[in-house]
Amino acid sequence: MTLTPKNIAEHKDQEHQISPIAEFIKQIIYGGNDGIVTTFAVVAGFAGAGAGGIAEIGGIAVLLFGLANLFADGTAMGLGEFLSARSEQDLYYSVREKELFEIENNPEMERAEAIEMLQDRGFTLRHAHEMTDILEHYPNHYADFMMAYELQMADPNGENPILNGLATFVAFICFGIIPLLPYFIYEPINSTFQLSVFATFCALVALGLLRYSVIRQNIFRSVGETVLVGGVCAIVAYLVGMAFA
Repeated sequence: MTLTPKNIAEHKDQEHQISPIAEFIKQIIYGGNDGIVTTFAVVAGFAGAGAGGIAEIGGIAVLLFGLANLFADGTAMGLGEFLSARSEQDLYYSVREKELFEIENNPEMERAEAIEMLQDRGFTLRHAHEMTDILEHYPNHYADFMMAYELQMADPNGENPILNGLATFVAFICFGIIPLLPYFIYEPINSTFQLSVFATFCALVALGLLRYSVIRQNIFRSVGETVLVGGVCAIVAYLVGMAFA
């Protein structure tokens, strides 16, 4: 089959299309897990602290503290992700400018580094020289190559700090509210706390399944790691509450 620009475009659409969830999976998992643990920590802390459990403190107090933590921490997480992504971009472009300067003003050293690096990755000396000869004709690609393989810095050009922060915030709120749901429905008694524990477990499982739906590798590992990490944090929160009982 003769390849045409149309064939190539169709191939890209079919084989290389990434869903919005996959694009922001890092932020979703990070924000979701932290949201679940943050709100459950409030519930578990109160349950562990009071001799009479949460009933002694009151469901309204749990909801107020839980929702306050949920939205305050969710906002902080979202803004933190925004600043982190923006800082990563600024650092990358700053270092890349230095790399371009070296390529222009110290070409011999950059050539030696490129050849050595290519040889370390399995290129023969002749092919390493040929590859470097080609790169020297394209300084921008040369800089990108050195950034990726010499400095191990990924190009953040496709990252959107605002969308990254928003995805973190939304995931934090959507998953983080789940441990609080039983207290919107039932009286604050011990069985309600048990429902919150179960809801927290279900939220962690759902987050793990979402992770699996994107990576499609080993469902037991995807779910197990998510539940284990979140569960350890939840247990710590409960034990801290008991320590101050």
